[in-house]
Amino acid sequence: MDALFPLGWAHYLVGGLCIGTGVALLFVLTGHIGGMSTVFSSTWSFVSRRPFFQQARFTGSRVWRLVYAAGLVLGAALWWVWLGPAQPLSTGVSPGWLLLGGVLVGYGARLSNGCTSGHGICGLGSLQLPSLAAVLVFMATGFATAHGLRALLGAM
Repeated sequence: MDALFPLGWAHYLVGGLCIGTGVALLFVLTGHIGGMSTVFSSTWSFVSRRPFFQQARFTGSRVWRLVYAAGLVLGAALWWVWLGPAQPLSTGVSPGWLLLGGVLVGYGARLSNGCTSGHGICGLGSLQLPSLAAVLVFMATGFATAHGLRALLGAM
């Protein structure tokens, strides 16, 4: 168990319960679905006049989505200050690979009309079969990519 969760597992459980409660409350109180990929597009609607970003679904939801995203960042920052590890965490992955990974994830989220937070948390929570398919594809692709890169980088 320590190999899978070197920093422990309790904070993952608490975090998952907080996220699940948060998106459930967001939906019950407002009817909004709390996926993050739409935050990206709705935020671009502030600065880009391209027709795609000026769709009503983006311009009409951009303020609450920004508040939603800010709450997620603030929540993570508060956790880090109060409960985070004493030593900073780091990765051996180069910034270039991290940037490429972020671009690919963003492209995939747009291509699949949602991200893991939207499909995995909100979609599965409301028993939507397309979300189940999306999450299975996300996970399979992530596993295959991680193992493929590990083999490729290990061979170099």
